[in-house]
Amino acid sequence: MVVAAPKGEAGAQWGDTWFAADLVDALVRAGHTARTVFRGGATSAARESDDVVLVLRGLRRVVPRRGAATWMLWVISHPELVAADEPAEYDATFVASEHWARASTGEFGTEVTPLLQATNPRRFTPDAAAEDSGERILFVGSTRGEFRPVVRDALAAGIDVSVYGVGWEEFLPSATIRGEFIPNSALPAAYAGAGVVLNDHWPDMARDGFLSNRLFDAAAAGSRVLSDRATGLADVFGNGIRTYEHAGDLASVLADPVAAFPPRAERLALADRIARDHSFDARAAVLIDRAYELRGQ
Repeated sequence: MVVAAPKGEAGAQWGDTWFAADLVDALVRAGHTARTVFRGGATSAARESDDVVLVLRGLRRVVPRRGAATWMLWVISHPELVAADEPAEYDATFVASEHWARASTGEFGTEVTPLLQATNPRRFTPDAAAEDSGERILFVGSTRGEFRPVVRDALAAGIDVSVYGVGWEEFLPSATIRGEFIPNSALPAAYAGAGVVLNDHWPDMARDGFLSNRLFDAAAAGSRVLSDRATGLADVFGNGIRTYEHAGDLASVLADPVAAFPPRAERLALADRIARDHSFDARAAVLIDRAYELRGQ
Protein backbone atom coordinates (compact mmCIF):
# COMPACT_ATOMS: atom_id res chain seq x y z
CA MET A 1 0.00 0.00 0.00
CA VAL A 2 1.49 3.31 -1.12
CA VAL A 3 0.99 6.54 0.83
CA ALA A 4 2.08 10.08 0.00
CA ALA A 5 3.62 10.55 3.45
CA PRO A 6 7.40 10.53 3.95
CA LYS A 7 9.08 7.80 5.94
CA GLY A 8 10.11 8.20 9.58
CA GLU A 9 9.24 10.80 12.19
CA ALA A 10 7.92 13.32 9.66
CA GLY A 11 5.46 10.79 8.27
CA ALA A 12 4.10 10.06 11.75
CA GLN A 13 2.39 13.45 11.65
CA TRP A 14 0.50 12.62 8.45
CA GLY A 15 -2.99 11.23 8.82
CA ASP A 16 -2.37 9.11 5.72
CA THR A 17 0.26 7.14 7.62
CA TRP A 18 -2.15 6.06 10.36
CA PHE A 19 -4.96 5.49 7.89
CA ALA A 20 -2.68 3.09 6.02
CA ALA A 21 -1.57 1.36 9.23
CA ASP A 22 -5.17 0.59 10.22
CA LEU A 23 -5.99 -0.65 6.73
CA VAL A 24 -2.88 -2.86 6.65
CA ASP A 25 -3.97 -4.40 9.96
CA ALA A 26 -7.43 -5.09 8.53
CA LEU A 27 -5.96 -6.74 5.44
CA VAL A 28 -3.73 -8.92 7.61
CA ARG A 29 -6.70 -9.94 9.76
CA ALA A 30 -8.43 -10.97 6.53
CA GLY A 31 -5.56 -13.38 5.84
CA HIS A 32 -3.39 -11.34 3.48
CA THR A 33 0.17 -10.07 3.57
CA ALA A 34 0.20 -6.27 3.48
CA ARG A 35 2.59 -3.44 4.26
CA THR A 36 2.87 0.33 3.93
CA VAL A 37 5.20 1.76 1.30
CA PHE A 38 6.07 5.42 1.75
CA ARG A 39 6.38 7.83 -1.14
CA GLY A 40 10.06 7.14 -1.73
CA GLY A 41 9.27 3.55 -2.72
CA ALA A 42 6.10 4.18 -4.67
CA THR A 43 7.51 3.34 -8.08
CA SER A 44 10.59 1.31 -7.19
CA ALA A 45 11.35 -1.97 -8.93
CA ALA A 46 10.11 -3.78 -5.81
CA ARG A 47 6.52 -2.96 -6.82
CA GLU A 48 6.87 -5.40 -9.73
CA SER A 49 6.94 -8.28 -7.26
CA ASP A 50 3.69 -7.25 -5.54
CA ASP A 51 0.40 -8.90 -6.41
CA VAL A 52 -1.69 -5.79 -5.71
CA VAL A 53 -0.59 -2.19 -5.17
CA LEU A 54 -3.13 0.12 -3.55
CA VAL A 55 -2.29 3.82 -3.82
CA LEU A 56 -3.87 6.07 -1.20
CA ARG A 57 -4.10 9.26 -3.22
CA GLY A 58 -3.50 12.36 -1.17
CA LEU A 59 -1.18 15.19 -2.15
CA ARG A 60 0.98 13.28 -4.63
CA ARG A 61 0.28 11.49 -7.89
CA VAL A 62 1.77 8.04 -8.38
CA VAL A 63 2.18 6.69 -11.90
CA PRO A 64 1.84 2.88 -11.77
CA ARG A 65 4.92 0.84 -12.59
CA ARG A 66 3.43 -1.71 -14.90
CA GLY A 67 4.22 -5.38 -14.50
CA ALA A 68 2.28 -8.31 -13.08
CA ALA A 69 0.80 -6.28 -10.22
CA THR A 70 -2.80 -5.10 -10.12
CA TRP A 71 -2.88 -1.37 -9.32
CA MET A 72 -5.81 0.20 -7.50
CA LEU A 73 -6.30 3.87 -6.65
CA TRP A 74 -8.21 5.15 -3.60
CA VAL A 75 -8.67 8.93 -3.61
CA ILE A 76 -9.11 9.80 0.07
CA SER A 77 -8.46 13.55 -0.08
CA HIS A 78 -7.75 16.56 -2.29
CA PRO A 79 -9.87 15.58 -5.32
CA GLU A 80 -8.88 18.83 -7.04
CA LEU A 81 -5.37 17.42 -7.52
CA VAL A 82 -6.51 14.33 -9.43
CA ALA A 83 -5.75 14.75 -13.14
CA ALA A 84 -8.34 13.79 -15.72
CA ASP A 85 -6.09 11.04 -17.13
CA GLU A 86 -5.05 9.62 -13.76
CA PRO A 87 -7.76 7.01 -12.93
CA ALA A 88 -7.44 5.42 -16.37
CA GLU A 89 -3.87 4.38 -15.44
CA TYR A 90 -5.26 2.06 -12.76
CA ASP A 91 -7.15 -1.20 -12.86
CA ALA A 92 -9.72 0.14 -10.40
CA THR A 93 -10.44 3.52 -8.82
CA PHE A 94 -12.20 4.21 -5.51
CA VAL A 95 -13.02 7.63 -4.08
CA ALA A 96 -13.97 8.60 -0.53
CA SER A 97 -17.14 10.41 -1.59
CA GLU A 98 -20.49 9.19 -2.86
CA HIS A 99 -21.14 12.59 -4.43
CA TRP A 100 -17.79 12.88 -6.22
CA ALA A 101 -17.94 9.30 -7.44
CA ARG A 102 -21.21 10.02 -9.24
CA ALA A 103 -20.00 13.34 -10.62
CA SER A 104 -16.57 12.21 -11.78
CA THR A 105 -17.25 8.88 -13.48
CA GLY A 106 -18.14 10.57 -16.77
CA GLU A 107 -15.26 13.03 -16.50
CA PHE A 108 -12.62 10.33 -16.16
CA GLY A 109 -14.08 7.95 -18.70
CA THR A 110 -13.71 5.00 -16.34
CA GLU A 111 -15.71 3.53 -13.47
CA VAL A 112 -15.24 5.27 -10.15
CA THR A 113 -16.47 3.41 -7.06
CA PRO A 114 -17.39 5.23 -3.84
CA LEU A 115 -15.50 3.99 -0.78
CA LEU A 116 -15.70 6.34 2.18
CA GLN A 117 -13.04 6.88 4.81
CA ALA A 118 -13.19 4.63 7.85
CA THR A 119 -12.29 4.04 11.49
CA ASN A 120 -10.75 1.34 13.60
CA PRO A 121 -13.40 0.42 16.20
CA ARG A 122 -10.90 -1.79 17.97
CA ARG A 123 -9.28 1.47 19.10
CA PHE A 124 -11.91 4.17 18.66
CA THR A 125 -14.57 3.03 21.09
CA PRO A 126 -16.68 4.77 23.74
CA ASP A 127 -14.86 2.64 26.32
CA ALA A 128 -11.56 4.40 25.55
CA ALA A 129 -12.26 7.00 28.27
CA ALA A 130 -15.02 8.10 30.63
CA GLU A 131 -17.43 10.61 29.13
CA ASP A 132 -16.50 14.26 29.83
CA SER A 133 -13.26 13.28 31.56
CA GLY A 134 -10.98 15.11 29.13
CA GLU A 135 -10.77 18.49 27.39
CA ARG A 136 -14.03 20.46 27.37
CA ILE A 137 -13.70 21.61 23.72
CA LEU A 138 -11.05 19.74 21.72
CA PHE A 139 -9.47 20.27 18.32
CA VAL A 140 -6.68 18.01 17.04
CA GLY A 141 -4.96 18.99 13.82
CA SER A 142 -2.25 21.13 12.27
CA THR A 143 -2.93 24.57 10.84
CA ARG A 144 -2.26 23.37 7.28
CA GLY A 145 -0.87 26.88 6.79
CA GLU A 146 -4.12 28.65 7.65
CA PHE A 147 -6.21 29.69 10.63
CA ARG A 148 -8.49 26.65 10.64
CA PRO A 149 -12.10 27.87 10.34
CA VAL A 150 -13.62 25.92 13.21
CA VAL A 151 -10.93 27.10 15.65
CA ARG A 152 -11.13 30.67 14.35
CA ASP A 153 -14.93 30.69 14.68
CA ALA A 154 -14.83 29.21 18.18
CA LEU A 155 -12.40 31.87 19.39
CA ALA A 156 -14.44 34.60 17.70
CA ALA A 157 -17.43 33.36 19.68
CA GLY A 158 -15.46 33.53 22.94
CA ILE A 159 -15.15 29.74 23.29
CA ASP A 160 -12.06 28.35 25.01
CA VAL A 161 -10.64 25.61 22.76
CA SER A 162 -7.90 23.12 23.64
CA VAL A 163 -5.80 22.80 20.48
CA TYR A 164 -3.24 20.10 19.66
CA GLY A 165 -1.23 20.43 16.46
CA VAL A 166 1.74 22.04 14.75
CA GLY A 167 1.94 25.59 13.46
CA TRP A 168 -0.57 27.19 15.82
CA GLU A 169 1.86 29.67 17.36
CA GLU A 170 1.16 32.00 14.43
CA PHE A 171 -2.54 32.19 15.24
CA LEU A 172 -3.15 31.37 18.91
CA PRO A 173 -2.00 32.45 22.36
CA SER A 174 0.25 29.88 23.97
CA ALA A 175 -2.33 29.07 26.68
CA THR A 176 -4.69 27.71 24.03
CA ILE A 177 -2.09 25.36 22.51
CA ARG A 178 -2.02 22.22 24.64
CA GLY A 179 0.66 20.51 22.58
CA GLU A 180 1.97 19.89 19.07
CA PHE A 181 1.01 16.27 18.95
CA ILE A 182 -1.27 13.68 20.52
CA PRO A 183 0.19 10.20 19.98
CA ASN A 184 -2.06 8.14 17.76
CA SER A 185 -2.36 5.58 20.55
CA ALA A 186 -3.80 8.27 22.86
CA LEU A 187 -6.24 9.72 20.34
CA PRO A 188 -9.16 7.36 21.09
CA ALA A 189 -9.15 8.37 24.77
CA ALA A 190 -8.85 12.06 23.84
CA TYR A 191 -11.94 11.84 21.64
CA ALA A 192 -13.98 9.60 23.94
CA GLY A 193 -13.27 11.80 26.97
CA ALA A 194 -13.76 15.21 25.33
CA GLY A 195 -16.82 17.32 26.01
CA VAL A 196 -16.99 18.26 22.31
CA VAL A 197 -14.69 17.38 19.40
CA LEU A 198 -14.42 20.07 16.70
CA ASN A 199 -13.95 19.26 13.01
CA ASP A 200 -13.63 21.09 9.72
CA HIS A 201 -12.82 20.36 6.08
CA TRP A 202 -10.91 21.94 3.25
CA PRO A 203 -13.59 23.89 1.29
CA ASP A 204 -13.26 21.70 -1.80
CA MET A 205 -13.46 18.51 0.24
CA ALA A 206 -16.60 19.73 2.03
CA ARG A 207 -18.17 20.70 -1.30
CA ASP A 208 -17.28 17.39 -2.96
CA GLY A 209 -18.32 15.22 -0.02
CA PHE A 210 -14.93 13.95 1.16
CA LEU A 211 -15.88 13.47 4.80
CA SER A 212 -13.06 13.88 7.30
CA ASN A 213 -11.57 10.78 8.87
CA ARG A 214 -11.91 12.58 12.22
CA LEU A 215 -15.70 12.34 11.89
CA PHE A 216 -15.56 8.54 11.72
CA ASP A 217 -13.06 8.24 14.58
CA ALA A 218 -14.88 10.63 16.92
CA ALA A 219 -18.31 9.20 16.14
CA ALA A 220 -17.01 5.67 16.80
CA ALA A 221 -15.73 6.94 20.16
CA GLY A 222 -19.21 8.16 21.08
CA SER A 223 -18.12 11.80 21.10
CA ARG A 224 -20.19 14.92 20.72
CA VAL A 225 -18.93 16.24 17.38
CA LEU A 226 -19.39 19.72 15.90
CA SER A 227 -18.35 20.22 12.28
CA ASP A 228 -18.69 22.59 9.38
CA ARG A 229 -21.19 21.44 6.80
CA ALA A 230 -20.16 18.97 4.11
CA THR A 231 -21.99 17.31 1.25
CA GLY A 232 -23.30 13.91 2.32
CA LEU A 233 -22.46 14.29 6.01
CA ALA A 234 -26.04 13.77 7.18
CA ASP A 235 -26.42 10.79 4.82
CA VAL A 236 -23.69 8.97 6.74
CA PHE A 237 -24.08 10.27 10.30
CA GLY A 238 -27.75 11.31 10.41
CA ASN A 239 -28.39 13.72 13.27
CA GLY A 240 -25.53 12.28 15.30
CA ILE A 241 -23.12 15.05 14.34
CA ARG A 242 -24.04 18.72 14.74
CA THR A 243 -23.06 21.20 12.05
CA TYR A 244 -22.82 24.97 12.05
CA GLU A 245 -22.65 27.80 9.50
CA HIS A 246 -21.05 30.77 11.30
CA ALA A 247 -19.47 31.79 14.62
CA GLY A 248 -22.77 32.82 16.17
CA ASP A 249 -24.30 29.48 15.24
CA LEU A 250 -21.29 27.68 16.73
CA ALA A 251 -21.58 29.70 19.95
CA SER A 252 -25.22 28.77 20.44
CA VAL A 253 -24.41 25.08 20.07
CA LEU A 254 -21.45 25.15 22.45
CA ALA A 255 -23.22 27.27 25.07
CA ASP A 256 -24.92 24.13 26.38
CA PRO A 257 -23.45 21.01 24.73
CA VAL A 258 -25.46 18.60 26.87
CA ALA A 259 -28.70 20.05 25.51
CA ALA A 260 -27.45 20.75 21.98
CA PHE A 261 -26.09 17.31 21.15
CA PRO A 262 -27.81 13.93 20.97
CA PRO A 263 -28.02 12.12 24.31
CA ARG A 264 -25.48 9.48 25.22
CA ALA A 265 -27.71 6.57 24.20
CA GLU A 266 -28.10 7.95 20.67
CA ARG A 267 -24.39 8.60 20.34
CA LEU A 268 -23.62 5.06 21.44
CA ALA A 269 -26.06 3.74 18.85
CA LEU A 270 -24.27 5.81 16.20
CA ALA A 271 -20.91 4.48 17.43
CA ASP A 272 -22.17 0.92 17.00
CA ARG A 273 -23.37 1.65 13.46
CA ILE A 274 -20.15 3.36 12.43
CA ALA A 275 -18.15 0.44 13.88
CA ARG A 276 -20.25 -2.02 11.88
CA ASP A 277 -20.58 -0.22 8.54
CA HIS A 278 -17.51 2.00 8.35
CA SER A 279 -14.65 0.00 9.81
CA PHE A 280 -11.37 -0.66 8.06
CA ASP A 281 -12.36 -4.33 8.05
CA ALA A 282 -15.42 -3.45 5.97
CA ARG A 283 -13.30 -1.39 3.57
CA ALA A 284 -10.69 -4.13 3.31
CA ALA A 285 -13.39 -6.62 2.30
CA VAL A 286 -14.42 -4.40 -0.62
CA LEU A 287 -10.83 -3.96 -1.79
CA ILE A 288 -10.08 -7.67 -1.50
CA ASP A 289 -13.18 -8.63 -3.49
CA ARG A 290 -12.27 -6.20 -6.27
CA ALA A 291 -8.67 -7.40 -6.38
CA TYR A 292 -9.83 -11.02 -6.71
CA GLU A 293 -12.23 -10.00 -9.48
CA LEU A 294 -9.54 -8.13 -11.40
CA ARG A 295 -7.07 -10.98 -11.05
CA GLY A 296 -9.61 -13.62 -12.05
CA GLN A 297 -9.43 -15.48 -8.76
